[in-house]
Amino acid sequence: MHITQGKLFIFSAPSGAGKTTIVQHLLSSGLNLEFSVSAASRKKRPNEVDGKDYYFIDADKFRSKIENNEFLEWEEVYKDHYYGTLKAEVERICEAGKNVIFDVDVVGGLNIKKYYKENALAVFVMPPTPEHLEKRLRARSTETEDQLKKRIEKAEQELKYADQFDKILVNDDLATAKKQAEELVLDFVKPK
Repeated sequence: MHITQGKLFIFSAPSGAGKTTIVQHLLSSGLNLEFSVSAASRKKRPNEVDGKDYYFIDADKFRSKIENNEFLEWEEVYKDHYYGTLKAEVERICEAGKNVIFDVDVVGGLNIKKYYKENALAVFVMPPTPEHLEKRLRARSTETEDQLKKRIEKAEQELKYADQFDKILVNDDLATAKKQAEELVLDFVKPK
């Protein structure tokens, strides 16, 4: 099946809902997708690769790019710690004849959708229940109780945005959610 190029697929969810796992699956499914690498102003960690994990840009240069309207969306997560999606990254992928897939936070996802309108499909990956989400986050064992509490509070706020997305994908069973995600992508790129 020929896949039309230049479509955008935005996957957003609260932390722990499984969006990154679903996006990784879609990238390996032969669907002509390329991952949109975000920009970050924080220092590169030893195991990270510039241009693969993030485009690492210092805070001053990041602010300059904001002023020049070079971002689709951006956020200052902590003082001088910015994250965002460069317009040039999306253009690069589309010019290479591919479709773009994003793994972004909820507000960023809605901003990208607003910019690209009908050329983008915004998918909210929903945990079966908020309790299920908390259980997944606790199972990771990567954060202190205080950090975990903040993440859960943020997730509860993000769940309120679900109905603003084009599709809600409930990740109750991962294999089923992966299959449904593939179907959403294929349906969106089909010539109308």
